[in-house]
Amino acid sequence: MPFAFVMGQAVTELPKDLYIPPRALEVFLEAFEGPLDLLLYLIRRQNLDILDIDVSAITEQYMRYVELMDAMQFELAAEYLLMAAVLAEIKSRMLLPRSKEVEDDEEDPRAQLIRRLQEYERFKKAAEDIEALPRLERDTWIGSAEVPTIERERVDPDVDIRELVLALGEVLRRADMFESHHIQREALSTRERMSEVLERLAGRQFVPFVSLFSATEGRLGVVVTFLAVMELIKESLVEIVQTEQFGAIHVKARAE
Repeated sequence: MPFAFVMGQAVTELPKDLYIPPRALEVFLEAFEGPLDLLLYLIRRQNLDILDIDVSAITEQYMRYVELMDAMQFELAAEYLLMAAVLAEIKSRMLLPRSKEVEDDEEDPRAQLIRRLQEYERFKKAAEDIEALPRLERDTWIGSAEVPTIERERVDPDVDIRELVLALGEVLRRADMFESHHIQREALSTRERMSEVLERLAGRQFVPFVSLFSATEGRLGVVVTFLAVMELIKESLVEIVQTEQFGAIHVKARAE
C-alpha cells in the first residue's frame, strides 16, 4: 500500500538517503485502534462479506501494512504481531487437508475470528452513533442568566408654593389679553367653581393645572378658580403633582 503520493506517483518505500530527525513531526492519515480495526478496514475496502472472508488475501495485506509500519520506524504493538500470528495459524489450518469425518466435527478456523470481528463491528458502530449525538458544551450549551431584581419607588417631588404663584401669574397674564372682550361680568362663586373643578377631574387621572382656567373669564375668573383649587387641596379632595422642577403641574382627584 502506498503511504504517500508525490507528483502523482505512489511511494511505497522510503528513500534510503532520507534523513528523518528523531523529533520530526509525523502525520498519520489513517490510524487504526487495534488489529481488529485494521482487519475490518481491509474487509470493507474490498467489499467482502465478513462471514466469507479470504484469509489468504487479508493476511497478505495485513502483513504488508505491518511491514510498512516497521519501515517507518513505528514501534509495533504486541497485539498487532499477535494478530499476525493468529492469521498465519488460520491460513495454515485452512491449507492442510482434512478428512470428511473430521471436517464435520471440526469448527471452521475462521469462526472465532469472525465472531470477534462481528462483535467489534457492533461496538464500533455503537461508538460512532454515540459520537454523532449532540454533546453538551460541544454542540449545545445551556444558557444561564439571572434576571436582576429591580426595585423602583416613584417619589413625587414636593411642589413649591412659589411655582404655583408663577403658574398663576402666567394664567393672569393670558387673561389680561382677553380683558377687552369681556362684555358682562357674572358673579362667580368659589363653591360652585369647586364643584365644577371636581366634575372636570371625575374619571380622569391627571389634568393640567392651566387647563382648569378660562382666559375669557378675565382676572376675576382666574382668581376664583385658583381659590377653588386651593380650597380643594386644603380639604384633601384633590392633589397636585409635578414630575420635575419647573415642569408642568397636574391636578388629580384623590381616591375615596
